[in-house]
Amino acid sequence: MDPVIFEFEAPAKVANWRPIVQWILAIPHLVIAQVLGYVAGAIAVISFFTVLFTKSIPDGLYNFQVMTIRYRARATMYAGFTHEQYPKFEFAMAQAEPGGDPVQLSVMRPQEWTRANAFNWLLAIPHYIVLFVFSIAAAVLWVINFFIVLFTGKWNEGHRTFIVKVQRYQTKVWAYAMMLESKYPAFGLS
Repeated sequence: MDPVIFEFEAPAKVANWRPIVQWILAIPHLVIAQVLGYVAGAIAVISFFTVLFTKSIPDGLYNFQVMTIRYRARATMYAGFTHEQYPKFEFAMAQAEPGGDPVQLSVMRPQEWTRANAFNWLLAIPHYIVLFVFSIAAAVLWVINFFIVLFTGKWNEGHRTFIVKVQRYQTKVWAYAMMLESKYPAFGLS
């Protein structure tokens, strides 16, 4: 079973006006996600040393990192008008998905880490390059679907599926780089 589970379930139909204003409605969430990202960066540095010296990450730090990734994924998917449900200002620090949102993310804690896992961020460089290419393609599809949704009120299902897969891949790479996962992620969109 995959240790990082990212699921997205929402109808492809989205109100025609949402592409124009939904990103504005998402600004509070995007600001919070950015602030959480800064804190998560500091925690990643602390986690680096805890993994290096103790081969573990304390539960509170681990759960905060998972919550940060979950919150960012929810804010991004909402800002990208992939669904209509406004995300909750929810900060459940749990590995398991608390539910209630179209974006669902769970991360299973590894049984143990090795000292080498402290360098996951460095080992993930090839994934950053692949993710960069996929992100450009996803951004192009988001722009195309801005007009598709604006005029038809419905996402192109293939485009949305690709964007969800890119978000899933990005989430797995982040989880690995932040030492939330000890297993090297597979390349590509699954």
